[in-house]
Amino acid sequence: MEVKINFNLNNKDMSLKVNPLRRLLDLLREDLKLTSPKEGCGQGECGACSVIINGNLINSCCVPVGNIEGAKVITIEGLMGTKEFDILKESFDEAGAVQCGFCTPGMIMASYALLTKNKNPNEDKIRTGISGNICRCTGYDKIIEAVKMAAKKGEDIW
Repeated sequence: MEVKINFNLNNKDMSLKVNPLRRLLDLLREDLKLTSPKEGCGQGECGACSVIINGNLINSCCVPVGNIEGAKVITIEGLMGTKEFDILKESFDEAGAVQCGFCTPGMIMASYALLTKNKNPNEDKIRTGISGNICRCTGYDKIIEAVKMAAKKGEDIW
């Protein structure tokens, strides 16, 4: 069964006929060819599929498409080219917070979501903000450093 779903994706209005029980992750990757959200665990444990829905960081592998009716969805592709993304990317690069890159989109999304709600988080708030995202290569100290750097560099835009 397919239904019409209307939502905003990366500042573009979308109207699609889809199975409302299909995972948002699959719609984004397979149908819309947005590859930043990745299948990691498929259970909402790793954060590789993180997107922002209505201002909240959400694991897209756990969201049925029917739940995004009328929602605003943002992926990394929607952040690219913004000042915020540039600051985060530069900070992650400078801090050495990127190694294999698998977790990076989810970490960037978590960092963005955190900084838009708290423009000067302390280390505990950063740890909480990225806590749903698993990094197996880089380690969290460099990621925390990157978020601190981004907060300082972007203090006038967050």
